[in-house]
Amino acid sequence: MQRKQMPKHYTSVISTLFGKFASKEFPSVIQHIINASYVKLMGLDMSEFRAPASYKTLNRLFTRALEKPRPLPEEKDVFIAGADALITEAGTITEGRAYQIKGMSYSIEALFGSYHAEAVKEVEGGEFINFYLSPKDYHRYHMPMRLKINSLTHIPGKHYPVNFPLLRNKTDLFIENERVVIECEDEKGRMQVLVLVAALNVGQMVVTFEERVRTNSEIREPVHYSYEDLWLERGELYGWFEMGSTILTFSKKGSICPEVAINQKVSFGEALGKIC
Repeated sequence: MQRKQMPKHYTSVISTLFGKFASKEFPSVIQHIINASYVKLMGLDMSEFRAPASYKTLNRLFTRALEKPRPLPEEKDVFIAGADALITEAGTITEGRAYQIKGMSYSIEALFGSYHAEAVKEVEGGEFINFYLSPKDYHRYHMPMRLKINSLTHIPGKHYPVNFPLLRNKTDLFIENERVVIECEDEKGRMQVLVLVAALNVGQMVVTFEERVRTNSEIREPVHYSYEDLWLERGELYGWFEMGSTILTFSKKGSICPEVAINQKVSFGEALGKIC
């Protein structure tokens, strides 16, 4: 008997519908009004980007590229913010747990999934940092340091908002939401894990080095990919959110010495500490 496919969660349906609207190219006059309204409503700073009217869809405005590259720190032993974001939580990974926000911990094993059981052990006692990208932020994400990409797992899930009210009240929010887990190692062979977490209205999470990833799709089981000798440089683009969301980072104990604070606003390219 053919197994009946479970229907999409309502958050995924909403995100799909919004994604269709955001990707539609309206007549130029209407598109100008949509774009200008969004810029004003969200308070976007467009000083590093093209004029709002030049983007042919709302989605292209969301995923806008910088007009000029941002300078990176000259010191090679510095790791950087990979996105424009707010640090909502940071600290030490203890007994396999990290915090989605103060007072609400979750299991890293459940977050990473079955393909990354060894990574859970490797980052025990290390550092975690949560980066929240709001709808008004630059939505592209870049490498925080030079990293070798070993594997990636796309884990389907829901699309709950990742704003403060939900972070404070929704247990295991990051685990329930769709996510992309990227297992890496730094130049000294130490484990570094990057996790992209979907949110409401995030129609897609794009990963530039893996075109087979199709988020908010019909996929119902985790899909895993492995790589050989795939290195990405510090500051290199590796994808974008189509709307705001969250990036979680996990580092092997002693591999980084972060200098960050909760509720700190950071910008892509900003120094956040030392690679130890």
